[in-house]
Amino acid sequence: MRVMFASLEGSHFQLMVPMAWALRTAGHEVRVACKRDLADAVTQAGLTAVPVECPPWQEGLGRFHTAAIARCNELDTTELEQERPSWETLLAYESLVVPALWSRLNRDEMIDGLVEYARFWRPDLVLWESFCMAGPVAALASGAAHARLVSGPDMALQMGVRREFVRRSAELPPENREDPTAEWLDSTLERIGCDRRFDETMLTGQWIIDSRPASMREDLGLTTVPVRYVPYNGRCVVPAWLREPPARPRVCLTLGTSIDSDYALFDLDTMLNALMGTLAEMDVEVVAAIAPTQRALLREVPGNVRVVDFVPIDDLLPTCAAVVHHGGYQTKATAELHAVPQVIVTGWEWVSEGMGRDYERQGTLLAVSLREFSAELFRERLERVLGDPSFAENSRRVRDELLAMRTPNDIVPTIEELTAGHLASAPGTGPRS
Repeated sequence: MRVMFASLEGSHFQLMVPMAWALRTAGHEVRVACKRDLADAVTQAGLTAVPVECPPWQEGLGRFHTAAIARCNELDTTELEQERPSWETLLAYESLVVPALWSRLNRDEMIDGLVEYARFWRPDLVLWESFCMAGPVAALASGAAHARLVSGPDMALQMGVRREFVRRSAELPPENREDPTAEWLDSTLERIGCDRRFDETMLTGQWIIDSRPASMREDLGLTTVPVRYVPYNGRCVVPAWLREPPARPRVCLTLGTSIDSDYALFDLDTMLNALMGTLAEMDVEVVAAIAPTQRALLREVPGNVRVVDFVPIDDLLPTCAAVVHHGGYQTKATAELHAVPQVIVTGWEWVSEGMGRDYERQGTLLAVSLREFSAELFRERLERVLGDPSFAENSRRVRDELLAMRTPNDIVPTIEELTAGHLASAPGTGPRS
C-alpha cells in the first residue's frame, strides 16, 4: 500500500511521525509531502520527503489573519457559546475562517504541488493533519482514500461551529444559503481539473485516526480509529542535569517557538516577565524552555529558574509537578501521557477562551485567558493545580485512558482494511499496489 502524509508545518508533522513509522515498518511505502522548509525535519525522522515549492506557512498570514483571530475569539467567547447562535454569527465565523486561515495555510502552490505528486505517485491513502486541506484535495484528484489524523481539539478546527452551520443552512431556502468553505474548495477542485465537488469529508476525512482519549473526543458520526499518543520531539539530546532529582516541585514553562514580540494579540514582554516574577516568588524550581527571541525579552532570570532553548519535553515532564504552556497540543498531550497537571494560556491564535473552558472540564488543568491575564491570577491558578490533589488524580485517570489505547503499530491492520474498503467502493478504482 502507498501512503502519502500531508502536513503544513513542523509541530503538526511531528504528531504524525509515529503513525508514519508504524506503516513503514509494516512494509508499506510512505512519502511525506511538505513545504520545502520542512524537508529536513522529515528526513531527520527517517522518512522520505517530497518537497513542494511553496512559501513558509507564516508568510501568507499577515495582519488580516491576526485581526480575524481576535474577532473569532470574540465570537467564540460570546455569541457562539449560546445554545443557538444566530445564522448571521455562524456565517460571519465561516466567512472569516476561509480567507484568514484555510486558504492562507493551504495556498494554491501547496495544493498544486500535492496534487501533481499524488497524480504521479498514485497513493492508495492520503493521511492529512487537521489544518492541511491540500491533503483531501490531492486525494480526490488522484482517486485515493483519505483520512484525517486528529491530534488536537476539533474546536480548534471549528468543527462544532461547522456542524451547527450545516444544520442551520439546511433550514434556509436554497437561494439564501451561503457556504464560503464549500465555495472555496469547489473552485479549487475545478481549478485543478477534478470532477469531484465539495462534501464534508474534505473537512473531517472519510474516517478519522484520533489520538485523544475517548473522554475528549467529539462524535462526528464517522468511523474513528483511536490510537495512543506517542511523543516525538525531533532530534533530541537529553541534558545531564535532567538526571538530577529536583529539590523542590519542578514547573516547566514553555510558550512554543512561534510567539515573539511581534505577536500583535498581546504584549509578550509584559506577560513573560510577569510569569517570571511570579515564579520567582514561589517555592518551586522552574525550567523555562523558551525560544531565543522570547529569552531576549527577560529583564532578569530569577535564581530558581533554569532557562534553556530546548529540552526534550517527553524527558522533562516526568520530572515535573506542573507545566505552564500556550495550549500547544504536543505539550498538552505529553503532559497527559505523564499525568502532569497543567496551566494553559488561551486566546492566542486558535487556542480560544472557549477551548480553555472545555479543557478545564477534564479536571487536569486550569486556563488563563490573555484578556484577563495578571500575575495574581496566574499565581492563583498555578497554586491550585500544585496544591489541589484532584488535578493530579484526574491527570492519572487521563493517563490510564491513553495507555489503554492501541499503539500506532496495533492499528495498521485497521487502516489497511478501511483503505481497501474505500477504494473498492469508489467507482473505477481499486488497490494500486
